[in-house]
Parts: sequence; C-alpha cells; structure tokens
Amino acid sequence: MRRIVLVDAPSNLGLRPPVPGAVPGVYKLAGALREQGLLRRLGAVEGGVVVPPRYDRGDWREGDGVFHAGPLAAYTVTLADRIEALLRAGDFPVVLGGDCSIQLGASLAMRRLGRYGLAAIDGSADFRHPGNEAVNGPVGAAGGEELALATGRGQAGLSDLEGLGPYLRDEDVRLFGLRDGDADLPELRAAGIPAATVGEIRERGAAAVAEAALNGLHPPVTDGFWVHLDADVLDPSVMPAVDSPDPGGLLPAELAGLLRVLVGSPRCVGLNVTIYDPDLDPDAKAGALLADLVVEAFA
Repeated sequence: MRRIVLVDAPSNLGLRPPVPGAVPGVYKLAGALREQGLLRRLGAVEGGVVVPPRYDRGDWREGDGVFHAGPLAAYTVTLADRIEALLRAGDFPVVLGGDCSIQLGASLAMRRLGRYGLAAIDGSADFRHPGNEAVNGPVGAAGGEELALATGRGQAGLSDLEGLGPYLRDEDVRLFGLRDGDADLPELRAAGIPAATVGEIRERGAAAVAEAALNGLHPPVTDGFWVHLDADVLDPSVMPAVDSPDPGGLLPAELAGLLRVLVGSPRCVGLNVTIYDPDLDPDAKAGALLADLVVEAFA
C-alpha cells in the first residue's frame, strides 16, 4: 500500500475578501481538519506545511487581471516541488487547503512528471477566463479560475509556469457535482471536458458515474490522475461553511460514493481538499463531516 502523506497548503490567495478589511478564513482548513484527528485516522505520515505568502491585494483593481498573481505563481512552484517529491517517492499526498488555487500546484507537479488527469469534485467548474467574461464576469480570483489556468486559459504568468502549460489537457479532465444549469456547461462540452451535474449523479448513481468517468484516465492514455475536492460541492444544508453556499448540491452519501471510486482507483495519485472555512462553522459540525468523508474515501 502507498504511504499517505498529509501536507498543509493553507493559501487563501485565490479568494476575494469576505468583507472589506478581512481575509478569507479558508487558511484555517488544514488546522481544523487536523483537529478532527485526520492524521491519525488516515494512518498518514506528516508532510509538513507549505507556507503561503501574505494575503495583500495592495492597490489591485477590477481589470488588473488575477490578484496576487506573482505570489500565487511563486507558491504554485513551491507547492509543486513538495508534491512532485512525494509522487516520485511513490507516496500518496493528501493536501489540505486553502482555496482552490492550490490545485495548480498539483497540476504543475504532475505535468513535470508526464501526462496526468484531474477528477474535480466541485460545485462550480472554476473555469472563468478572459474568453468567457461575458458569462462569468472579469477575472481576478484564481480560486474561481484554476481549471481554466491549468488547461492553458488565462495569463501566462500562471497558466504557463516553467513553460509547461497547459498542465492538463481538456480531454484528461473530469468534473463532478456542478449545479444543474451551470452557465459553463456549454463551453465545457464544446471543449470536450466531461461534466456530471448533481442531477446526473443522482439519476445514474454516484459510483456508476465515477466508474464511467475513469475511462480514459488509465494507462496508456495517462500516467494517473489527481482528485480535487471542493467542499462547496455539498449542499449548504450540510456544508454551509463555504464562500459560495449554492443550493442544489450533493448530499454526503453521494459525495462518499464518488470519492470511494475515484480515490480507490490504483491510478489515483493524490487528493486535495479546499474551501471549507472554519470561521463559518462555529460548532465544527461541517468540518467533522468533511473529515469523515475524507477518511471514508480511504476505508
């Protein structure tokens, strides 16, 4: 069995301030899940912390591109270094965010090693880029743009680090848990990126959807794939502690069904967890649920 290594990536650089003068609380995600005994319950070994730069948007204004672009680029490279070393050693990294921009670190690490895929379980596609601003609004927050950046869409300072962009090919991406009627679905389908909505998962069954989506993410097509988990894929009735608690999300049993198949695949090389904000979860119930779901994925 591969050794599970728990790594903290507590970056909030990709999110807008929740209120003026405040910083997004997702940087506390890793600590909160560790408080749930995640290291012990996973039987994991300690992988340390990749410390992010300070959250400071300075004089950034709408229209200036992605805020924190320079610090985000530097952090992506540093996080990729940590993940790459673990993958080369044959370990299984579980990376605790942070916001969704940490996925870029995993994608860059895998791109250095070969051709890998991504199974993203997320309430939205995070596909905002300069070519679809009419649908998604102007770029700015990388936490809503990381899939676009990873597939080569967006400013080169983030989408083409080390001259390796795109880090992921469109055809090697699988999306799960988008809300029905998501505005990005037409563009995703035109690009050949399969996306299973909540309604489709509910109709066909989570395990069946995940198993079907794995086709094409196995050798010889790819060298493996990474799982990206955004807590906002869950319905706000069970996971209110996210920055965008949109109704119509997955229920815990449905998410568990996806994770069990995806993480259980021998071709899955790692997992990251993002967006849960302990500041919005005073009784820690949502954090306990999220920790339980991560542990169950490896059971």
